[in-house]
Amino acid sequence: MNIIIHPTYLPNIAHFVAMANSKEIAFEMDDNFVKQTYRNRSYIYGANGKLALNIPVVHSQKNRQKYRDVKIFNEEKWQNLHWKSLLSAYRTSPFFEYYEDELRPLFELKTDYILDFNFKCFETICDCLQLELNYTKTEIYNNTFESGIDLRNLVNAKKEIQFKFEPYTQVFSNKHSFIPNLSILDLLFNEGPNSIDYLESQSLIIE
Repeated sequence: MNIIIHPTYLPNIAHFVAMANSKEIAFEMDDNFVKQTYRNRSYIYGANGKLALNIPVVHSQKNRQKYRDVKIFNEEKWQNLHWKSLLSAYRTSPFFEYYEDELRPLFELKTDYILDFNFKCFETICDCLQLELNYTKTEIYNNTFESGIDLRNLVNAKKEIQFKFEPYTQVFSNKHSFIPNLSILDLLFNEGPNSIDYLESQSLIIE
C-alpha cells in the first residue's frame, strides 16, 4: 500500500507498522504546526508508567506557522533530559547497550528546526532496525491523498487511536502491564533484531 504520514519525534509503533508494511511513503512536509501532537512529542515506558518526552519549540507570533519553519527552543537542555529519561527507562532492557552508541549522538547534536531533527531520528532508527523504506517528501499541502491511504491523523496525540497490537515484553510490564503504541525505541530496546518481524506482523486494527 501507499501512504501519506507525518514525520514525528521518535515515531510510535503505529507509525512504524504503517511504514514497514507500505510500498511507498509520502511524508507530509507542508502542513501547519499544531500543538499537542507527535510532531514534538513521544512516549516511553518509565518506572512510573507512560512518560512523555516533549521537544520545546519557539512559538511564533503568527496565527499559523508551517511545520517546516518551527524552530526548537534549544535554550532548554531538553536533549540531556530526554537521554537521561531513556537511560533510566531502558538501561536494563535486553538491547539498550546494543543501540546506545548509534542513538546517543542524536541527543548531543544541536539542530535548529524540529522537522530536520525528526528526520535525523527517523534515519538513525531505520539504520538500527536495518529497515529500508521508499519515501518521498511532499512539496505542497493537499487536503486529500489520491495515491493511497491518508494516515496523517496518526500525528494527533490528544485524541489517540487505540490499536490492537500484540503485547511484547517491556521492562516495567510487571508493574503496569503492557502499554501499547509507545515510541519505536521501546520496541527496539526490548526486542532488538526481532523488531522488524514484529512490525511486519502487526496491522492498524482499531480496538
